[in-house]
Amino acid sequence: MPKLQEQYIERRKLVEQSKGLIDAAEKESRGLNSEEQDKFDKIFADIERLHKDIENGEKQLQIERSIADEVAKDEEIQDKIKGGKGTDKEKRAAILQDAARSYIMTGEIPKECHTEWRALQSGSDTKGGYLVLPEQFVNQLIKFVDDILVVRQLATVFKVPKADSLGAPSLDTDPDDANWTTELQTGSEDSNMAFGKRELHPHPFAKRIKISEQLIQQSVMNVESIVVQRLGYKFNLTEEKGYLTGNGSQQPLGLFTADAQGISTGRDVSTDNTTTSITFDGLMNAKYNLKSQYQTAASTRWLFHRDAVKQIAKLKDGEGQYIWQPSVTVGSPDVILGVGVVQSENAPSTFTTGLYVGLIGDMSFYWIADALDMKIKRLVELYAETDQVGLIGRKASDGMPVLEEAFTRVTLA
Repeated sequence: MPKLQEQYIERRKLVEQSKGLIDAAEKESRGLNSEEQDKFDKIFADIERLHKDIENGEKQLQIERSIADEVAKDEEIQDKIKGGKGTDKEKRAAILQDAARSYIMTGEIPKECHTEWRALQSGSDTKGGYLVLPEQFVNQLIKFVDDILVVRQLATVFKVPKADSLGAPSLDTDPDDANWTTELQTGSEDSNMAFGKRELHPHPFAKRIKISEQLIQQSVMNVESIVVQRLGYKFNLTEEKGYLTGNGSQQPLGLFTADAQGISTGRDVSTDNTTTSITFDGLMNAKYNLKSQYQTAASTRWLFHRDAVKQIAKLKDGEGQYIWQPSVTVGSPDVILGVGVVQSENAPSTFTTGLYVGLIGDMSFYWIADALDMKIKRLVELYAETDQVGLIGRKASDGMPVLEEAFTRVTLA
């Protein structure tokens, strides 16, 4: 049996164990005692560990499929080139790819590529056409970021490479209802309908890391590759925090930031929650604060921190059924009240009066505008005096919720 499926089954068994503890206590009309609570916490910790393992396994599968596709395509091109059937464009692409791999890892172009490399450079325009070289590497890194970000996976992403901002008209207010009238009357003139605009300005963010030449030469591991991977993770983390809690000033406007330009406090629901915890009725109120078309949209999700999910996993409906149902199928999300749920370590996790503890919404109405794809620049001469190599990562992006009625935030009373 595939490992992922085994992990799903093991996780399901642990969930049943945790439910058994709660059911046993409820039969005796009491809460969990200290020993049972400790056991529940340990079981849930194992559930969360498996949840992370499953997520990582699914991401690895996606990456492996992507790499396999690229390898198959590359082998097909190489076979055509060896057989003399490859086009000039394919031959040039193969040369660029080999040279790029060597340059990124060693800072040098292979000798066998020098002639072709010079020809490619001399044949490119003064705008730097040959600088497309690193893009094969960069694109792989972008895929890595997309796979890990919770919000980005479900959001609507636009590329804005040649403009300062992304703008879209919005219908801010509908006209009033029509008037019942006679055949020759036109009804009253409407003064309510209003249009507005949503605008995203991609903001740059960057990080620089220096590595000693000695470490690069003596390390048994590929140090630069590790640095690039960790840079990718940190760019991932910066974006995720911005999409969730950014204040909109030279950074994204977050889902959990109350703002008239994004999601105002009018979309917050705390009714029936307590001052310290989420309740079944509170979640029902939040779900049905959304119009039905948002409740059933393909990209609608609950979004919580794992500590909130841990609370919700103990909740039952009026018929004694647990409202949180863990997934048993690879690629399918866990479900709360019929809606898929995603978890983020950067979602709010402080449970006290008036604070946000989660949300439900159609995530396609969170828009992301990317102006500059993730780029890695390798600097050798700048740090030659200290015998170091510099790696600089850069990107420019913005994000905001563009339709507040598509979201409801869960707040404590």
